[in-house]
Amino acid sequence: MPTEVTKTPVPADITTPSTVEAAIGTLKFTDGYPSRETADILRDHLDYLHGVEAFTNSIQGVSTYAVRQGFLDSGVMDGDVLIFSELMDSRSLFLTANADTVYYISFLDLSQGPVVVETPVDTLGCIDDLWFRWVTDFGLPGADRGLGGTYLLVGPTYAGPLPEGGYLVRHARTNRVVVLGRSFINQNPGNDPAATVAQIKEQLKIYRYGPGGVGSSIGAFLTGKGPLGEPAAAQSPRFVEGTGLAFNTVPPNDFGHYEMLDALVQMEPAEALDTELAGQFAALGIVKDEKFAPDARLRKILDEAASVGNAASRALGMGAHPTDGFRYYDGSSGWWISLWVGGFEFTNPPPEITTDGIKPYPNKGARQLHSRTSFFYTATGITPAMCMRLTGVGSQYLIGNVDAAGDPFDGARSYRLTLPKDIPAARFWSLTLYDNQTRSMLQTEQLYPRAGSQEYPSPAAEAQSDGSTVVHFSPTRPDGVAAGNWIQTDPQKGWFVILRLYSPLQPFFDKSWRAGEIELVA
Repeated sequence: MPTEVTKTPVPADITTPSTVEAAIGTLKFTDGYPSRETADILRDHLDYLHGVEAFTNSIQGVSTYAVRQGFLDSGVMDGDVLIFSELMDSRSLFLTANADTVYYISFLDLSQGPVVVETPVDTLGCIDDLWFRWVTDFGLPGADRGLGGTYLLVGPTYAGPLPEGGYLVRHARTNRVVVLGRSFINQNPGNDPAATVAQIKEQLKIYRYGPGGVGSSIGAFLTGKGPLGEPAAAQSPRFVEGTGLAFNTVPPNDFGHYEMLDALVQMEPAEALDTELAGQFAALGIVKDEKFAPDARLRKILDEAASVGNAASRALGMGAHPTDGFRYYDGSSGWWISLWVGGFEFTNPPPEITTDGIKPYPNKGARQLHSRTSFFYTATGITPAMCMRLTGVGSQYLIGNVDAAGDPFDGARSYRLTLPKDIPAARFWSLTLYDNQTRSMLQTEQLYPRAGSQEYPSPAAEAQSDGSTVVHFSPTRPDGVAAGNWIQTDPQKGWFVILRLYSPLQPFFDKSWRAGEIELVA
């Protein structure tokens, strides 16, 4: 007699029904096995999902690649320094750059060995890898604390000797890094940048490290602990003028995004990426040392994925989702910034600064993906100095994309912003207008679409008798409004604005000072 087997009851929630109605179509299964048509539908959908996520999760790397490509296309090679002697203006397509400080920017190649960077005094700078991951600060927030420092940048493939001392040694996960420096003009007579530019050109040095030279002792050589060599000679880089340069550094929003992503993956070591993120790219055929050649089916899917990925990134990058927690004041305010959600590493908010010291937020072990995508869709460079609660150091930002009624700005209409007295910025403050499409400075008859406390490159804004400052945004300057209190708009374009506070003060952080909302006038 056969033995009767008692079957284990099967919970319904671990089975797949024969038919599943979904937004992507009707999915059919024979006792759990998908039909050929269903398998094809799901394959296409998975590729689409991977495509969207690969877009939103790689914006930071593709953006860095696009900046470097813009440099190369303009004849600015790795190791050169693009310097904006009369500040950056609206002819340069560059994500949310300011028109207040002297930028100097360089891409460095560490694949042939470490590189030394001697930084200028009284500057504000950071060095990021090619995925816009922070490597180090220099200048006021850096280890040199604004006195000028000698930094030794070491790439991921270098296995040679390093000095015992004498350098601020920093390791990068990519073979190429970007040096982003901003130097101030607020201390100069008339805010003329000439003296600041001269200081940068005199003090900034970039050159190859010489193993066994400075930082390596004779004793270490005699005891077999290190080499002995000639000290490397400090060298000034080639400076290329950037002011007025009409060039593009903004990444593409179509299939070209994936092509740039592939070029970046091929350029850097496989170890530059974590395996989970690399897996998203690999699912699309973007793999180190392999050719990215999507067939017609995948190409069509990626075209749509790029469109949706860009749209989603744009919604995040414009602060269009109040539920993301990006609003700086409260839900009634249009001012926002995504960095306060995830901090510079997009994991935790920046720590609180109390009388008892630093009070960090608990680590939740999760990347704040929306915060990262939002930030890098509209900005370049990352550093703790962009979002820390310390007064008198670094810079803070608030972004405005909508007026007091919650409507996006119309370039054909007139708006007004009132900033209460005692604007909390020890160095200076500014407002800069940007084109919604390019996220670069708005192009109008004003080369520098800004207003602020500095009198260069446009007149300083004038305060009212009560100490408050009113700034107008409109196609033409309103009657009776000073030139420094007006920023021109384009009737054919939407725009947004960034309020910058350099060396912010406590009233910004405790919100006892609050920027007014931008009001529609006519």
